[in-house]
Amino acid sequence: MELILWRHAEAEDGMNDQKRELTKRGRKQSERVARWVKPLLRGREAPGHATTEWRILVSPSKRTLQTVKALDLPFDVRESLAPSGTPQELLREVGWPAGSGCVLVVGHQPTLGQVAARLLGVASGELSIRKGALWWFGTRERDGGAETLVRAVINPDLLED
Repeated sequence: MELILWRHAEAEDGMNDQKRELTKRGRKQSERVARWVKPLLRGREAPGHATTEWRILVSPSKRTLQTVKALDLPFDVRESLAPSGTPQELLREVGWPAGSGCVLVVGHQPTLGQVAARLLGVASGELSIRKGALWWFGTRERDGGAETLVRAVINPDLLED
């Protein structure tokens, strides 16, 4: 299975959390990351998989919808990925680790950081995933068991315009 966790890009501060929009910097962040990842989602096989079919699942918040828009690919909105969602709900939604597909999730901290920590075997706590950053995980069979791989960690501020 392949799983990409993409945190929404930088958003405005605001009272209504669900309606917060991306800042100008946030739009640039999402465009940079989309330019990097899109060729890997279309027309090329995911590492270890014979399919290029990626499911893209997105939180219903405005900032995540604006972040994924930079990909210009079909996606599904899932309530379980809202800011109030839990790591368990996210993992159940994507089918990790037993699933055989490729899934990209656009979501929020702290949930994404908690999922990343769990996948890396951190006993408790979370990792801090920067705004706009993308973490790509995969699984493979090794010595009779499943092993989690970190395929990439991308910080949008390190990518060129």
